[in-house]
Amino acid sequence: MTGPTDDARSARTTGADDDASWARELLEQLRPTGRGVDRVVAWLAQAVRGTACLHDGDGTLLAGNPVPLDADLVADITAGRIASAAWGDPGRHLRLVGVELPHSGTVGVLAVSRTTAFDRRASDIVTHTAQVVALLLRARETNQAAHRLRRATSDLRLAILQLLMVEDTVSARRVAAGLWPGLLDTDTACVYVLEGRTEERDHIAEECLDATRERALVVRCPAMDAHVIVVAPHDATADALRSLTGRWPGLLLGGSAPHSLARTATAYGQAVSALAVARFRPDKQAVYAERTHPERLMDPAVLGAWTASLLEPLDTLAHHTRAELLATSRLGLEFTAVSAAKILGVSRNTVRARLERVEALLDADFSDLTARAVVHLALNTQVGLADDYRRPDRAETHRARLTDLLAGPALRTWAQDLLARLDADARDLRRTLRTWIAAGGNAERAAQSLGMHAQTVREHVRSAEPVIERQLLTGGSDLYEVVLAHLVLGELDEPVLGRANRDDPDSPVHG
Repeated sequence: MTGPTDDARSARTTGADDDASWARELLEQLRPTGRGVDRVVAWLAQAVRGTACLHDGDGTLLAGNPVPLDADLVADITAGRIASAAWGDPGRHLRLVGVELPHSGTVGVLAVSRTTAFDRRASDIVTHTAQVVALLLRARETNQAAHRLRRATSDLRLAILQLLMVEDTVSARRVAAGLWPGLLDTDTACVYVLEGRTEERDHIAEECLDATRERALVVRCPAMDAHVIVVAPHDATADALRSLTGRWPGLLLGGSAPHSLARTATAYGQAVSALAVARFRPDKQAVYAERTHPERLMDPAVLGAWTASLLEPLDTLAHHTRAELLATSRLGLEFTAVSAAKILGVSRNTVRARLERVEALLDADFSDLTARAVVHLALNTQVGLADDYRRPDRAETHRARLTDLLAGPALRTWAQDLLARLDADARDLRRTLRTWIAAGGNAERAAQSLGMHAQTVREHVRSAEPVIERQLLTGGSDLYEVVLAHLVLGELDEPVLGRANRDDPDSPVHG
């Protein structure tokens, strides 16, 4: 006997190599970085030198280029009567294979058409590709289901935060109890805000969940794309979050002082304020309680009486309406109407309408930064009063005046120390800042008063920020503290507030 010729051996080797080649290419589609169902079907068409497509049970094209199909054969496959079918005519040959569609539990059809008959190699490619397509569809459905679950969980966390922001702690606890038992079973909590690169926020949020072992409420901020908000009931959470700043270059962390859950909105404002300080710290971390704030230097009795007097017009409203207006005003004065709306989950027009109603009730002009600052002080004082706090009587509230509240050596020393930091700059940043505040934070109007360019005004204000460790151009608590410092020193006129507007049906009628 003689052995096979070289040509025969070469043919068998070439055929084996060819089989191994298409099999390797097909297996590549199962890698995590694979190209997906569309490209697998396109690869199939190229591999068999024909046309390929994938249909669902209703005949809708899912991938590939349309192929004329025999309706009876398709019906037999989608009904499960047969698993595959072949059909041939001179010049056109068709092969159909059933593919399970996991998202609907039905059977789709992978169809391949070519001009020559299907040999063993082409048939094997079609059969194995159908299996790969089924696996990819199943993996895609699993990934989509996981994504939907993550999205639903994220939306639920946001809903809980929004309930806390409007002081509805009962509903917030009820919603949280279903998925995270014990999460909000606490009397006090701190709010932290982490700021990193926007494209890294999802990863930072996941690390926050891991670091806190899901014992904290972690929310992707709906208003600021680079922020992650964490409501942390447990003391150990702070250290876990602080450790993240060392692992993420450029990550900032601002934290609030401990507050009751009903004061989540106040705590959030404190955390954002602390975040501004963190920008100027070497470790990129700051906690609100680390610096002295003007309200802590005021006479508590006078502060309480003045707050009650200023907010008295809101006392005639229904409890839920009053709470809604107070919560919205705190956030609306702290942030822009758009940001406050996103945090609260309402429209910006709703936020503006509520702010306008509070303006009318308090007879205040919120375009005036001094008015915004003192109303902001009253709102945050009101929410901080304990339930057993003795409400001042009518005589006390009528005697309480803003001038008395801003008097006192400790408060005056604080204001002098804060603004004196600006005196060392030859550009007279203090004068620019005072004029800019008097102009309502409008650089153009301030520039006209100062005889300089508006951009120069902005640069001066921006230069003042690291000196006094407060954000000014973005508004909010930091700016209001600086406004109060000017009021304490008499460098700005006190706003006129509290005149009853008898034409407003919401205003109380005084006898």
